[in-house]
Amino acid sequence: MEQGNCSSLNEFILLGITNNSNIKVALFTMFLLVYLINLLANLGMIFLINVDNQLHTPMYFFLSHLSFCDLCYSTAIGPKMLVDIFSKNKAIPFFGCALQFLIFCIFVDSECLLLAVMAFDRYKAISKPLLYAVDMSSKMRSQLLAAVYLVGITDALVHTSLTFRLCFCGSNEINHFFCDVPPLLLISCSDTRVNELAIFTIFGFIELSTISGVLVSYCYIISSVLKIRSVDGRFKAFSTCASHLMAVAIFQGTVLFMYFRPSSSYSLDQDKMTSLFYTLVIPMLNPLIYSLRNKDVKEALEKLKNKFALK
Repeated sequence: MEQGNCSSLNEFILLGITNNSNIKVALFTMFLLVYLINLLANLGMIFLINVDNQLHTPMYFFLSHLSFCDLCYSTAIGPKMLVDIFSKNKAIPFFGCALQFLIFCIFVDSECLLLAVMAFDRYKAISKPLLYAVDMSSKMRSQLLAAVYLVGITDALVHTSLTFRLCFCGSNEINHFFCDVPPLLLISCSDTRVNELAIFTIFGFIELSTISGVLVSYCYIISSVLKIRSVDGRFKAFSTCASHLMAVAIFQGTVLFMYFRPSSSYSLDQDKMTSLFYTLVIPMLNPLIYSLRNKDVKEALEKLKNKFALK
């Protein structure tokens, strides 16, 4: 990196989702609705898990943190994106851009790892039910959660420091609706091979570890479920995993598509749509997937509704 050729850059310009004024109202309305559902659903899930004693179990402990991660990284991006749809000034300060990416990266990484931890939790619950309470004690849950956030913060700091040390001596316009690595690499006049290598190695290791963890956990889960003689027992065991598998498939599939390609193959207009999906739509879907298919959550909602009705 040739620091001598770097110009002093105070801000970036986010070009946003589209310049087509004919669809701006429709896009704003749609994504405002998505964000509000996301906000209410995730806050509602966190609140419900905290107030209902029936949900004070390891599975729901991790689910509340999944909702927290969804809430944090979508809020780092959603409000700014919505404002920029109609705003003439789409500037974001250099350090504001770095902070936005840092928060986004911390909680996306944490969610990625949390999904693997949740698969491990399901393995313990189904394969070793008698030892489940001991194996997934409060201390163990806290240690797993601390490891998740520690890895997320470390990875985010590495990518943020590598990205925002680059030279941006040309245009300061980011053809995206938030500060993400791929569009920033495209406007940098530095050698970005180290950044691309970091994505493929560090984030690649996180992805490989989490996907492997999920697959190994579910291999053990399937093996344990097949030993259950009762058809109803098998169905109940599999149904507890269905929501988690759906969340993993949607999240991991989108992330793999977004980040594990060389920068030369990026189509930013196409990637904007993919980014919208995993920054706003997935955080909205997760609490809905877990609540609509979950008997315990439905019962907790019913109890809460009856409690307020009596008042």
